[in-house]
Amino acid sequence: MDESDIKMMLIAVVQAQDSEAAQNAIEELGLTAERLRSVGGFLGRRNSTLIIGVSKSRLQAVLDALNENCRQRIEYIAVPLESAPLPLPTPTPITIGGATIFGLNAEHFEEI
Repeated sequence: MDESDIKMMLIAVVQAQDSEAAQNAIEELGLTAERLRSVGGFLGRRNSTLIIGVSKSRLQAVLDALNENCRQRIEYIAVPLESAPLPLPTPTPITIGGATIFGLNAEHFEEI
């Protein structure tokens, strides 16, 4: 891809179990995705942050690739009951996964 074509930077936060598949899907489109390890703040789960430079014409293809390779899952966390005499944890279902994607306009791109 020509450097002058890159007009957006996508920052995609994906679950660790989806990060390799997502990065491979981006690379199959002929783009590069830099992967940074990260950790979620609320649940402390491992995830990865992908940084992707993309042209506006390829944006939808990248979003589709992330949608196909980053799935949501239901996991259970132990939450103590407030009114219980003993602190017995109750399994509570939560939805994790998918991808959180931020799109930023890139005023300048240069590869040195």
